[in-house]
Amino acid sequence: MTRAADKDRWILHADMDAFYASIEQRDDVSLRGRPVIVGGSSSRGVVAAASYEARVYGVRSAMPSFRARQLCPQAVFVAPDMQRYARVAGVVQAVFEEFTPEIEPLALDEAFLEVSDSALLFGGPLALARRLKARVREATALAVSVGVAPNKLVAKIACTLGKPDGLLLVPEDSVRWLLGPLPIRRLWGVGPVLAQTLERHGIRSIGELSAYDVAALTRILGPRARELVERARGYDPRPVESNRAPKSYGEENTFERDIDERIVVTATLTAHADAVARRLRRDGYRGRTVTLKIKLGQRHGARTSRLPESAEEPVYPALTRQRTLAAATDDGAIIRDVAVALWDEAAISKPVRLLGVSMSGLLAHEDKQLDLFPELGAGGRLGRALDRITERFGKHAIFRASPEPTKVSPSLRKKRGE
Repeated sequence: MTRAADKDRWILHADMDAFYASIEQRDDVSLRGRPVIVGGSSSRGVVAAASYEARVYGVRSAMPSFRARQLCPQAVFVAPDMQRYARVAGVVQAVFEEFTPEIEPLALDEAFLEVSDSALLFGGPLALARRLKARVREATALAVSVGVAPNKLVAKIACTLGKPDGLLLVPEDSVRWLLGPLPIRRLWGVGPVLAQTLERHGIRSIGELSAYDVAALTRILGPRARELVERARGYDPRPVESNRAPKSYGEENTFERDIDERIVVTATLTAHADAVARRLRRDGYRGRTVTLKIKLGQRHGARTSRLPESAEEPVYPALTRQRTLAAATDDGAIIRDVAVALWDEAAISKPVRLLGVSMSGLLAHEDKQLDLFPELGAGGRLGRALDRITERFGKHAIFRASPEPTKVSPSLRKKRGE
């Protein structure tokens, strides 16, 4: 369902097409027209981006690199250059700001824009979207796909349907028409497990979900059923949040080989804890809840696909453990001690392929509750001193006696400010 008050509301979703790969093709003429994969080429590498020439073969982002190579043996693998991608993203952001100050970035290459008011200045939402696409190409020589709709949910779906280099505007009276035939997995919040549950009850399209009796669905799914049906009917009240506060900070890495040595585990958790703490201090936050993420090296469960085993993407069990602290912290030593304690309590006996540490329950520094008997805070002073040295001399100038994790994703390096 949609509200009358939203009738003149226009949200624009802009998503750069194959952003990293497109930049590589733009800057290296020898790559144009060829399948390009940006990411690690090792057996534990992951695809960060794939050109449309590679996508024809089924290659997609977040796919293991070995699987991408199987699908497209002729692909050219390119190591990510996050500094260059970030510079281009800054140019794109500046273009977006020509059209509205209300911008909610989702990643380096995509954002929501609230254009309800500014659309009038450009002759309407369609004219604004066309001009935005032209300005991005003028400024970067790259294509951006755009979806325009009364809310974020529909705008994002419209943008995806229009790729590559597309523009799709969905007026209020066409929302149900657009969403109806789409598979249920297209709907925000519907993952593979929920999709299987819905399909078992004969719900395979968004239109079938929108027409389903809410009371009957509540008996199947519980209280989330009503919100899910409303989404299927095109209702999404979420505002564009131009100054979103972060909900968590995390660091994780995949090892080149499965590991079970405690010294490697503790060294990795130390490195992750320090990196999370640096980012917390940089942005002026402390966190209360430490979460440890573990992904085991052994494949999960029996095979259910009819595809050959070599054609399947392996699924590895993921475990999480967390603990909430009595007081919020940005001290890497405290975060590290809790993460190691969680590891010990988990009593993992099998080799692992991934470890991660994150902090949630964030408080801005100005929100910190004052202690009646404050401690000296040596850990916090040490952390800030390390930050200043790192900023001046680089991240390898000084660090705790633990090695850098073997693999760090490009997006994570960007989050770190590297």
